Amino acid sequence: MKQFTKSFTQQESIPEAGIEAAVEVMRSGRLHRYNTLPDEKSETDLLELEFAEYQGVPYVLACSSGGYALHIAMRAAGVKAGDKVLCNAFTLAPVPGAIHNSGAVPVLVDVAEDYCIDLDDLERKAAESGAKYFMLSHMRGHLADMDRIMAICERYGLFLIEDCAHTMGATWNGRKSGTFGDVACFSMQTYKHINSGEGGFLTTRHPNVMARAIMHSGSYMLFERHFAAPPTEAFEQIRYETPNYSGRMDNLRAAILRPQLADLDTQCERWNARYRILEAAFNSSDKIRIPARPEKEGFVASSIQFSLPNFSAEQIQDVLKRCGERGVILKWFGDDVPRDYTSRYDSWRYIEEMPQLPKTEKVLSTLLDMRIPLTFTEEDCALIGEIIVEVVDS
Repeated sequence: MKQFTKSFTQQESIPEAGIEAAVEVMRSGRLHRYNTLPDEKSETDLLELEFAEYQGVPYVLACSSGGYALHIAMRAAGVKAGDKVLCNAFTLAPVPGAIHNSGAVPVLVDVAEDYCIDLDDLERKAAESGAKYFMLSHMRGHLADMDRIMAICERYGLFLIEDCAHTMGATWNGRKSGTFGDVACFSMQTYKHINSGEGGFLTTRHPNVMARAIMHSGSYMLFERHFAAPPTEAFEQIRYETPNYSGRMDNLRAAILRPQLADLDTQCERWNARYRILEAAFNSSDKIRIPARPEKEGFVASSIQFSLPNFSAEQIQDVLKRCGERGVILKWFGDDVPRDYTSRYDSWRYIEEMPQLPKTEKVLSTLLDMRIPLTFTEEDCALIGEIIVEVVDS
């Protein structure tokens, strides 16, 4: 019986150029982003400018984490305590956590069979809730129909915050994920598309939103040292009105991220080649359902999701156990007990008015998830696919 022996949590090493840049920063002792000479650009400044160019956006702020970026996105957008915020019921815990951190109330929206947010339920809840904010999670790298999303946002006057933690480098109809909404947030946590252990970006086209975000991030009165930022006039009143929630990125993390950003598109192609091998394997089994990706979706598949629609909870637990015994680590989003990074919406018990979402529960009840680290070769992915199909079909 074939076994898989590699780790599902082992990432590729930091590029040598990033290691060298990090060593240079450490030798200088100037890790703080504002520890610069007059008119000098720090590693963090350069990273922000490079990401602004990559995304084609005017303003970028590098943060300490993606979750922090989500939090200050809410604050900078003007969300107040008690405001309602639409968001996916199928997402990871930092998304409703950011809404809760702002004092707002999550309005959870169902998941569709393609693992994206259910657009019919979104439209219904946008009309009924009176919410003016929408935090859209591109969960596990799946992009919903962004044309329809934007039409709904326009119809109901929704301020859109895109959670692009899993879609850095992805596109919809040729347009980059994170350039549709009013604000976008990205993650550079170890298992994301570029890796600094922790880290985040906040991007926006709105000067006032970025000015508030920079002040929230802990710029003190050093906002003029930001280069991917609005002009000084945008800070004139905002600097007096905006509390400091310190969450800056440091130069050490920025140094190791810059070479990774330069190589991002190549890495995306490598992930997708591995995904396609696994997808083909899963499609060979009539017991496994994996949604076809839309033609307009230029996805980045650093993970893969699939369903076992006719399996009971006990059968799925058996699949997890037997795959694990053969070295293949799967996660289950339908478990009624939160484990590792997975949790079902009804485990977020700080949400005071918890809705009943039977459609979401049904979709998640058979949904499995697996990371695709680039330390896996294409041959590794073929073996993993073979093992999963053998276990499921037996």
